[in-house]
Amino acid sequence: MINFNGVFTDKSDFITASNRALLYGDAVFETLKVVDNKILFWEEHYFRLMSSMRILRMKIPMNFTIEYLEEQIISLTSKLNISSSARVRMTIFRNDGGLYRPDTNEVSFMITAKECPSKEYVFTKENYEVELFKDFHISKHLLSTLKTTNKITQVVASVFAKENGFEDCLLVNDDKNVIEGISGNIFMVLENHIITPPISDGCLNGIMRKQVINELKNFTDIVFEEKSISPFDLQKADELFLTNVITGIQPITKYRKKEFSTRVSESLIKKINLKNNLV
Repeated sequence: MINFNGVFTDKSDFITASNRALLYGDAVFETLKVVDNKILFWEEHYFRLMSSMRILRMKIPMNFTIEYLEEQIISLTSKLNISSSARVRMTIFRNDGGLYRPDTNEVSFMITAKECPSKEYVFTKENYEVELFKDFHISKHLLSTLKTTNKITQVVASVFAKENGFEDCLLVNDDKNVIEGISGNIFMVLENHIITPPISDGCLNGIMRKQVINELKNFTDIVFEEKSISPFDLQKADELFLTNVITGIQPITKYRKKEFSTRVSESLIKKINLKNNLV
């Protein structure tokens, strides 16, 4: 783990340096996939990170250039001898001090990395059953669309899924519309239409979501739409899948009594792998 002030040597350094992230969730993060010393979709990640920092009124250091942060990430994966594929998390947090009101808007950052099993995005037909998580809702506002460390709803939903034998849960907003999975955006295939919730519904402004939307625009036999998805729509769907930059595309095989095909998700994974020279 590193930040721009140096290398953390023990857990006490980590806790002291990041207490606002730990105590208040005063941090943003990006989860990145690095393949052969190249960060996939790095420009999109970087600009989302800078935008999130501005929205949260964090002071962006002058040295936080796209080249500098890329260099820090690749330096870490090199030091860890991860030469093929890595899952990297960069967390940026406001510095120590204050209670809810910080003493300063200056920031530090941490980077962690571990090896990924595969360079390419792998399509799987393994059972992936989901259920609605209705205990808590995601609010329809700008903060819900950011990758902050305030993710307790997703944490509780993941515990619910594990306790009840599901692979994932679908989260709903204040209007009771489905907006995303625990760790990925949702897409629904209904005949020749492919639908994903709009960002205004409160879903994460996902990087892989953007990649999939760009690919869908090249499909001549489908109509792509951004519109709200109700729980009742799920039972009518031909196919459902989730997206994030680590897994790529995760097909949902079952929701309640309805089982789904995987034709579109399989096709999309192939296209994204080819586009990014992963195969």
